[in-house]
Amino acid sequence: MTDLILCGCGGKMGAAVRELASAREDCRIVAGVDLACQNSGLHFPVYRALSEVNEAADCIIDFSHPSTLPSILNYCRTHPGTSAILCTTGYSEEQTADIRDAAEELPLFYSRNMSLGINLLIELAKKAEAVLGDAFDVEILEMHHNQKVDAPSGTALMIADAVNEVRENNMKYAYDRHSQRKKREKNEIGMHSVRGGTIVGEHQIIFAGRHEMITLSHSAQSKELFASGAVNAALFMKGKGPGLYSMSDLI
Repeated sequence: MTDLILCGCGGKMGAAVRELASAREDCRIVAGVDLACQNSGLHFPVYRALSEVNEAADCIIDFSHPSTLPSILNYCRTHPGTSAILCTTGYSEEQTADIRDAAEELPLFYSRNMSLGINLLIELAKKAEAVLGDAFDVEILEMHHNQKVDAPSGTALMIADAVNEVRENNMKYAYDRHSQRKKREKNEIGMHSVRGGTIVGEHQIIFAGRHEMITLSHSAQSKELFASGAVNAALFMKGKGPGLYSMSDLI
């Protein structure tokens, strides 16, 4: 049995993780952390801060807010053997650097998207870029619900970073074309965001060449797929030593 602490237990993703974990026999949520969530109706205690949690756990699953990161890293430092699944998007460059540094002493699993399909899409995008090269322009379109705060999505940035890696990190990201009065440059990756309704998550990578276009896409139809990825990552991380793990390790 893997014991979990769920940060952001009152949010939409928290609800998806709660529902999934309750249906499984290999894990259980022993405590939740959420500023706004009341404990009514939940089968585990809910705290306003991770530092208040009394229950022991094998792993923390975080679907809350980037500001929670320092408390998660501190909790893992003061509770040896507890790993963290960092699923929150919107981390700054400084925070991602903190994650990399902390992984030298802590077992951390970090992915901007917990979907197996998205991570396969990224591998396909890398292969396409390696074959097509600079003869094709790359544009990335992402669509999410109207409550999502950060833009572009963390997944869109994952895709862009993967393509850029194939190009030896020589690409630059173009977020705001309407403010520019010039032709598109060859070393650009265009990033476009749509927010509306209840869209769970749509991502497209467009490779546009001369007289032809290739599009790779992924459509998330339920938040459950991200919850499933997070829970499977938690089971995978039980007993792991220090290091920065990702979906590629889980796959």
